[in-house]
Amino acid sequence: MTPALPLAALGLVDAAFSGFRAFAGTDAGIRKARAAVRSALRGLAVGAVLLLAPTLTAVLLLATAAHPDRTYAALAAGGRGDLLPLACFAAAVAVSLAGYLLLPFRAGTLAVVIGLGPLTLVRPLVIAAGCLGAVLNGGGAGSLLVGVPAAAAVLAVEPIVHRRWYAAKFTR
Repeated sequence: MTPALPLAALGLVDAAFSGFRAFAGTDAGIRKARAAVRSALRGLAVGAVLLLAPTLTAVLLLATAAHPDRTYAALAAGGRGDLLPLACFAAAVAVSLAGYLLLPFRAGTLAVVIGLGPLTLVRPLVIAAGCLGAVLNGGGAGSLLVGVPAAAAVLAVEPIVHRRWYAAKFTR
């Protein structure tokens, strides 16, 4: 199985959450479900555009490789190495989010405070661990050539969305 599809799915889901995080705290209104969905869709759109860079890099690597089969195998090995820490992180986020959504109010709030809060803070480290896992799993330089722009892309979504749509609220 190629790890490209799960990695792309994780990147796009992360981009949607990043769009929501860019919006969170900018609106004191009570009914803001539509705004939250709109912010997640903005993050998804920005993430989809930014994730084109590593996708095109992988395509160019494969198209220009002297041995495409070996290059594909190395990229797939790197992708599997990248996927392990990211999938573990995504599972931890899913458990914390499920606690928030399914538990009573106080317990759900606690799930956010002890789960989602710290997980958001360690997110860049997990993404870096994914790049390291790609190399250690045999992906080589090619996997870094694809993985580093992918890491930069997912880390850039939240600041881009915030600056583009929400920063103006604080300068008025």
